Amino acid sequence: MKAKGPEFIRFFKPILQILKQSGGSGTTSEVIDRAIELLQIPESEQEVALKNGQSRVRNQVQWARLYLVRAGYLDSSRRGIWSLTEKGTETELAAFDPHDVFQVVQKGLQAEKKMKELQEPFVDEDDESSVEATDYKSELLALIKSLPPSGFERLCQRLLRESGFQEVVVTGRSGDGGIDGIGVLQVNPFVTFNVLFQCKRYEGSVTPAHIRDFRGAMMGRADKGIVITTGTFTLDAKKEARRDGVPAIELVAGEDLVRLFEDLELGLLPRRTFEIDRKFFDEFGRDA
Repeated sequence: MKAKGPEFIRFFKPILQILKQSGGSGTTSEVIDRAIELLQIPESEQEVALKNGQSRVRNQVQWARLYLVRAGYLDSSRRGIWSLTEKGTETELAAFDPHDVFQVVQKGLQAEKKMKELQEPFVDEDDESSVEATDYKSELLALIKSLPPSGFERLCQRLLRESGFQEVVVTGRSGDGGIDGIGVLQVNPFVTFNVLFQCKRYEGSVTPAHIRDFRGAMMGRADKGIVITTGTFTLDAKKEARRDGVPAIELVAGEDLVRLFEDLELGLLPRRTFEIDRKFFDEFGRDA
């Protein structure tokens, strides 16, 4: 029997559970990975992508966070950090009903829509919960994905140079085990590392097989490896990248790419803006 409500509400309780176990807060990547692991989401489902190239299951976890924020269980805190509110901390998970929470939030959203105050697009109860981002982040990723393979490789070369790598060379030779380039990372005047990198313009998720193939190609040729993708990595791909006994491989997903461009202000023109905090004005809307 199909559970009531949209599929993304299955992540409500795991998110709260994970944050409670983590001392009340966690990074976006940590929470999403652990939620996928807790619900034992199979690799095949993790590889499914939306029309805009985002991972469908990771998109659902983001939707779950958005609803938990609206319901008051999570704080809409700093970028990349998910944290429990006092309400979230005190919530007993045994009595927590995800569908009830969804309905409460949905009623509030519908009321806001009627007053034409809602800015963001929200799915209805029958939707598959795909978030269609409309900000510069999705536009930036779409632009990068539209580049030809050689252009994406040169863009990654520029990004690595801006991040402190030296002697970054794009090889891009076919039959080279997926290696697209090499660079040198100088840790200090006495220590340097040769780093091989691979650039994957992906709509979906990179799998463990890709990581193993890349590691095999880099063995004996470099100290470190980096896989850069416009898509995402499955949970098992991340585990494979950090597996004991073999060289670790650094993974840069699409959302990490966007963050790097932001931090470096590369290809992005910074602008300052504000968002109205409606809760602040609530008390002034009531008669004294």
